Amino acid sequence: MLKLNKMNIIKELPAIKKNVSLAEYTTFKIGGKAKYFFIAKTKEDLIKAIFVAKKLKLQFFILGGGSNLLVSDKGYNGLVIKTQNSNLEIRKKGTIINFFCGAGAPLAKLVLESIKNSAQGLEWAAGIPGTVGGAIFGNAGAFNESMSGNIEEVEVLDVRKTVIKKFKNKDCRFEYRKSFFKKNKNIIILSAKLKLKNGKRKKIKEIIKEHLEKRKKFQPLNYPSAGSVFVNPKTGLKTGEMIEKCGLKGKRIGKAKVSEKHANFIMNLGKAKEKDVKKLINLIKKRVKNKFGVILKEEIISI
Repeated sequence: MLKLNKMNIIKELPAIKKNVSLAEYTTFKIGGKAKYFFIAKTKEDLIKAIFVAKKLKLQFFILGGGSNLLVSDKGYNGLVIKTQNSNLEIRKKGTIINFFCGAGAPLAKLVLESIKNSAQGLEWAAGIPGTVGGAIFGNAGAFNESMSGNIEEVEVLDVRKTVIKKFKNKDCRFEYRKSFFKKNKNIIILSAKLKLKNGKRKKIKEIIKEHLEKRKKFQPLNYPSAGSVFVNPKTGLKTGEMIEKCGLKGKRIGKAKVSEKHANFIMNLGKAKEKDVKKLINLIKKRVKNKFGVILKEEIISI
């Protein structure tokens, strides 16, 4: 076994950085430092970084847009690989428009290109600060639509078998805020092929504008957050409604606060700590279980 030391990893990944604050790379603006931090600008960079981590027996975490993420105050004692492979190619055939994009491509970029190319189907993603890879991983969605409705094919790296594979939509096993990849951490998303339809640019822009206005009205966009903290139950009241009925809107612990606009959001009022957010999460889960008998499940991922 190759013994891990600073020189080993610098030799393998010259552009690597040490002790990088992860708070700067998450929408929550919370978290300690990554022991090692590497920006993968291409698919090849991403694959190489993963293999280096594997070779050096070093735990690693793939970081996309940093949304839906709560990082420990203690940081991450391993290698954080920030995906910035944001290449995008658009091909049109009849009424079908395919987007071929890297896992690090921001959803905002895809939404903008969908407007330019009159491509219908990504309007739901307007205002979501994530990447394609992250959106596939968690089957991100809004306004009764989700990433699963756009995916035709996903290119992945099987870390254990060291092979690259392609998954069709059905192979991804999409569910509400879930996917095959979320349950199988050794399968890393590299790129994707999205299927959109030709539409009318004016109508696409109108829907996007409407969605953005709703977000502004009902979500606390003026403070850092990780988006929805919990997934909604399959039946009954939505999570935000249950939290509100528990009287927790505006509840504050340290610098973390339950939003008064949308109770399923926890805001960082400034220099909030992970422990503050965790305490709020546990309080919410306890109150909701006692009042409604519902066990809430977190949508955000903790590292």
